[in-house]
Order: sequence, then structure tokens, then C-alpha cells
Amino acid sequence: MKTFGTLIAAFGRQYEVRSDTGEILLCVPRGKKSLFACGDRVQIATTGPGQGVIDKLVERSSLLYRSDAWRQKLIAANATQVVMVVATEPSFSDEFISRCLCAAENQNLKVLIVLNKTDIVAGLADARSRLAAFSALDYPVLEMSALDNVDSLRARLIGETSLLVGQSGMGKSTLTNALIPEARAETREISEVLDTGKHTTTFARLYPLPEGGGIIDSPGMQTFGLVHLDGQDLEASFREFRPYAGQCRFRDCRHDSEPGCALQEAAERGEIEMKRLRQFLQFRSECEQGRRQAQGW
Repeated sequence: MKTFGTLIAAFGRQYEVRSDTGEILLCVPRGKKSLFACGDRVQIATTGPGQGVIDKLVERSSLLYRSDAWRQKLIAANATQVVMVVATEPSFSDEFISRCLCAAENQNLKVLIVLNKTDIVAGLADARSRLAAFSALDYPVLEMSALDNVDSLRARLIGETSLLVGQSGMGKSTLTNALIPEARAETREISEVLDTGKHTTTFARLYPLPEGGGIIDSPGMQTFGLVHLDGQDLEASFREFRPYAGQCRFRDCRHDSEPGCALQEAAERGEIEMKRLRQFLQFRSECEQGRRQAQGW
């Protein structure tokens, strides 16, 4: 029997699919290709009790993934919002946030930055200071403690399919448990020696929210490659660059050292952050090098 469903967990070449009738099936793809992501809508054929085969992928509305020269890592499909979780402890990377923002902007996804663990006041002022640059770009920042009250976050999730993403140890699984207690997502203590969290979520999983919508808890990650974005896509993903599009003296300006570069001049005037412009140049260089490596250059 054939039916449609939503892929709610992806691990290896096996996938959990919740059919539109509510049945949970363990499915494998038909054929050798396994290019599915948590959140995908698929057509499946039942092969036995609780088992099935994925026959067809329904067209996606969005796909968030990271990539380097050699491979792509699909994270989530059909999300409408990216919830970037950072914390007062352990320390977080501003660059990692910028990379995630590029991926989200490229897919036209809403963004919410959550500053978790605000009960740890020792690192609160520093975290706020580092997030101020993103607030200035109109990215909303929500401060909270997952151990205290998650109602403010819950209100932002209703009706959305939200991907929780962040570095290890930021408290994504704790947030998931607080929002959906029956999820029972595994949590562990932070490694004080490495100043980084131990990986607790090993695969992405979609949890429905009682109020409507759902959250996808993804594995903690330390890097976020953007090799799949070309120069134009990457430039467009920096929202503060958009007012200066087409204003450079040269049409093929690379915004590096060319005279009459609108972005460089805007950065010198303080209209855009020089740090963000340098990140763009760094990301573009990485992407170009990654594509050359992928082609064997």
C-alpha cells in the first residue's frame, strides 16, 4: 500500500517516517541514492509491519545543509524558521552564527537567535555584547533559560517548523525537553576542559508541537561549510549589503581592494561592520577554494 508521510528522523540509510495516518514506519530508500533530510515529505510503500520503502520525494519548500569540497550534509527540509541557540556558557562563535545566517537567508527562512542559560550571569554581559551586531541587523534575539521558563520561546514556535541549530553544549536538547517533555532528548554535562559540549544528539529529529508546528533538533556542530553557495548567493545572504548592490564603480567588483567599492566605503563609514565584510571575503575564498578542490584543481 502506498501513502504519504513526513520523514521525522534520519540516521544512515534508514529513516523514520510518520505517515499521514499517524503510523510510524522504519523506511529505506529505493535504489542506491539516499538524499533525504529530516522534515522531507515522501511517498512510501509499506513492505511489512512498521516497515516501508521510500518511493518518491515531494518537492521541498526549503532545504538547509552545509557543505565542504567533498560532501554535503543535509540538515533539515521544509523548515520555515531557523532557531540559532547560543549560550552564556560555553563560549560561542560569532563566525558560526554568520555562517548559519548565510544558509538561512539563502533559503528565505525566518531567523531567531536564542541566548540560553541567562541564569549564568558571569558570561551574560559578554554574550549580549557579541550579539548586539546581529540585533542591529534586525535579527531578533530572545534571552531565556531552558531550566527556568520556555514560554517566551514556545510563543515564537507556534505554527512554524523550526530547526534548532547551534554548536555543541548550547542547550538545544534541554530546550527540546522543556518544550516537549515526552521527547526525552538525551543531555550531558559540558566538558569544562574543552570548553565545548559533548555531542548528545547524533541525528536530526522532528517533534510535533501540541500548539501546532514542530521543532527539528539537530546534532551539535562546530563547523558550517558554505561551499554550495556561489559568490552572488553568498553576497545576497548578507542582508546589510543589499542597499549597496550595483553601486560599486566596477560591475565585477569583488569588494576586496578595488577603488570605488561601495561595500568597502560603507564599512569605512561605519554603515556596515568591517568584521562582517571580512567574514564575507573569508567565506567566499573558502567556497571558491572548495569548488576548485572538488573539481580536482
